[in-house]
Amino acid sequence: MMKNFILLGGAGYIAPKHFKAIKDTKNNLVAFMDLNDSVGIIDSFFPDADFLTSQQELDQFYKDTISQGKTIDYMSICTPNYLHYDQIKWGLERNINVICEKPLVLRTKELESLKKIEINSSAKVYSILQLRLHQSIVDLKKKLSKLDKESFINVKLTYITSRGKWYRKSWKNNPTLSGGVAFNIGVHFFDMLGFIFGPSSENKVISCDIDTIAGMLEFKNAAVNWFLSIDPNQLPNNTTQRTYRSIEINDKELEFSDGFTELHTESYKKVLRGNGYGIDDCFFAIQTVEEINKQINTRHES
Repeated sequence: MMKNFILLGGAGYIAPKHFKAIKDTKNNLVAFMDLNDSVGIIDSFFPDADFLTSQQELDQFYKDTISQGKTIDYMSICTPNYLHYDQIKWGLERNINVICEKPLVLRTKELESLKKIEINSSAKVYSILQLRLHQSIVDLKKKLSKLDKESFINVKLTYITSRGKWYRKSWKNNPTLSGGVAFNIGVHFFDMLGFIFGPSSENKVISCDIDTIAGMLEFKNAAVNWFLSIDPNQLPNNTTQRTYRSIEINDKELEFSDGFTELHTESYKKVLRGNGYGIDDCFFAIQTVEEINKQINTRHES
């Protein structure tokens, strides 16, 4: 049966992947909201969707929809990180299932709060953790699970995704609003590491500045040295792309360049089948970044 969706953050970078996922799963977007009116891309997906530009309009749309005997089954959230908690809460309190981009929230205490709200709602919260669905990661997890229990693996993870001058003036450059670089570009990789290796025993920041963070995570059977950067000067000399991903397992490169195209649609399929990734699945990555940011703040204060 076709489900009715609303979407918050329709003008953002990630919104088209959600538009496509809603359409590819044969569901309907009845309305979407953004403060910015540069949202013409919606015509390629749902030209009849209502466009809302404020929380007041969203509240009224919800009331009108319910008064007409219609339903809103899901709400997709593609807004800035600092808005997620309040928007998820809004959806749960109205018994609307929520699909939210990562990070679900910026603090583990907000996860605990959402769990309590979810218990009293008939709706559920789901996060987009698409790297768990990437075939290379699925295959790696299976391969490592077959290794001897005494095996120890060394991993080197590098992710550099260049950002232009606009970044300095955006909410992303404000750690209070975004959670900083570790949340902006790293949270999905930390989730991936927890998915593969389980809980970590050590989390250490080695170096950091405004654009770059390096650190180490130690797991029961693995040590991961990671490097995250938005500085284009950190890109390898032999690359012509503005984004560079590399995962080395015991000095052997993991093929990880392709396979990202349909991961949001696959994530939606899991949610609609009732087995999407929920609040508990988000704890490791958010707690990891929370600890990283505490170490960074301590460095800056000293």
